Amino acid sequence: MTDSKNKVIELEKAVIRFAGDSGDGMQLTGSLFSDSTAFAGNDFATFPDYPSEIRAPQGTVSGVSGFQIHFGSNDIHTSGDQADVLVAMNPASLKANKNWMTNDAVIIVDNDAFTEKNIIKAGYENNPLTDGTLNGHLVVNAPIATLTKAAVSELDIDNKSAQKSKNMFALGMIFYMFNRSYEKTFTFFENKFKTKPLIVESNKLVLKAGYNFADTIEAFTNTFKIAPAKLNKGRYRNVTGNLATAWGLLAAAERSGLKLFIGSYPITPATEILQELAKHKQFSAVSFQAEDEIAGIVSTIGASFAGALPVTSTSGPGLSLKSEALGLAVMTELPLVVVNVQRGGPSTGLPTKSEQSDLYQALFGRNGEAPLIVMAASSSSDCFYSAFEAVKLSLEHMTPVILLTDGSLANGSEVFKIPKVNSLPKIKPPIAKANDADYKPYARDSKKLSRPWAIPGTEGLRHRIGGLEKENISGNVSHNPENHQLMSELRQEKVERVADFISSQTVEGDENADILVVSWGGTYGVMLTAVEQLLKEGYSIAFTHFKHIMPFPKNTEDILSKYKKILVCEINMGQFVNYLRMKFPKYDYGQYNKIQGLPFTVAELKKEFITLINE
Repeated sequence: MTDSKNKVIELEKAVIRFAGDSGDGMQLTGSLFSDSTAFAGNDFATFPDYPSEIRAPQGTVSGVSGFQIHFGSNDIHTSGDQADVLVAMNPASLKANKNWMTNDAVIIVDNDAFTEKNIIKAGYENNPLTDGTLNGHLVVNAPIATLTKAAVSELDIDNKSAQKSKNMFALGMIFYMFNRSYEKTFTFFENKFKTKPLIVESNKLVLKAGYNFADTIEAFTNTFKIAPAKLNKGRYRNVTGNLATAWGLLAAAERSGLKLFIGSYPITPATEILQELAKHKQFSAVSFQAEDEIAGIVSTIGASFAGALPVTSTSGPGLSLKSEALGLAVMTELPLVVVNVQRGGPSTGLPTKSEQSDLYQALFGRNGEAPLIVMAASSSSDCFYSAFEAVKLSLEHMTPVILLTDGSLANGSEVFKIPKVNSLPKIKPPIAKANDADYKPYARDSKKLSRPWAIPGTEGLRHRIGGLEKENISGNVSHNPENHQLMSELRQEKVERVADFISSQTVEGDENADILVVSWGGTYGVMLTAVEQLLKEGYSIAFTHFKHIMPFPKNTEDILSKYKKILVCEINMGQFVNYLRMKFPKYDYGQYNKIQGLPFTVAELKKEFITLINE
């Protein structure tokens, strides 16, 4: 660094973490900075981290809410390991993040919040701003609460209301630090609070005050700039995984020519899918907020029977409640997409934290032999394409699909290139035609084994439906033992044949390596980043990541057979590795597991991979 005032330093990437009390608006602050990052043309990934309690104890470590963004001029696949800049709005947020910042991180604090009472409540014995705890860091002491009050003194607004804008003061400082314009954020205020002009004006004044404060103090001898990423030409925007999922479902409805029906019960962290789809009646999307999880899925099965594109969304506890009805969808061989946004469990567990904890439930959580398709999205933006493909497979193969995402993907955000809907594959459900003399309810397509979808009211297509076993071809209720075995085998084979219609498994990195690292679902970005860094450092390592889990891609065993050591990494106690052991038992699998409600870090994965390579 240089001593010259206001020198602009070019960086390739940076990680910023906003942290404060759960009422300090850190999620909004992070989201607004993410929007500015998208407008600046950087690639980025975010990680919102907030308490499970609606209103956690104020000023305590357990009540800290955080939002981390990793952005840069190159491809960004993770939300970052440690922050280069930490905004800490109180002592508790500083303490909660002491291990989540680099050794020379810039720390911006609201020193108005560092009162003796708050310091003790956070668990400090002494004031960390003065006892040497932060030696090595550039600490920017900003009296944010005081300056926020001063910024809005000209307005007719009380101090309590004014302090709700102090997060904007911190955002203004970060905008200055990274040479960002605040004009588009002003536009956000105007649109968001257009009926409350006083709130618009107070937020503008406070944001600008934070920007000007950072410009005038001596602490920032340099500011920083990150060049735009080299993105392909197109229209981009900032999307969360839940938003991308909803859009993928809408796109699938358009390409299938069907009306979309979602029947769901609100549950963290999946609720936003229902909320987003409820906004789009213009796309013939019908949303039903059910009174419970069971009503959500059975209403969706009813919509499927009636010829709609049927979707229900949930998280782990809700998926367990839907299990009986899922068996009904398997038995009736109707399309149904269940989006399960995984969170920490069991029971209520960790509602705002992320885990890959529901794989066993997705694969096996039904009575009887009830096979269905299981997929897992790999990133926030991939939620769009995974949701689209889940619909396509469900409709064209006439069987339920469980799409697994997770809390990190659902709440995290990325740059997303919006595709043209007409560029997406056409979806062709096997809808039976009226007065078809050859129609039989359980006559099957020779390649897919899917049965025809007879929409109620269509002339000449009367048939039975329900949870009792059906006679092959005719669809009559049957208790014949041989027929039950035949139908069970057909339903299983139908799911297995989906492997003929999905993409082959691929390997990244050094295909000639002895070591293969394996992952699935939302860990893709951090696994890829760790492998790419090791390859640059001269290590030999290969990587394969699974989106399709039931069935596996047809070349899965061909890939596994090529490597001497296989290490499976997942955010649970080992569900996917045990599934691999069951399906492909002759290979020796190692496993690396984490179940802390936190994502993998690149550093911990690299350490584990290097240990395995050196053995």
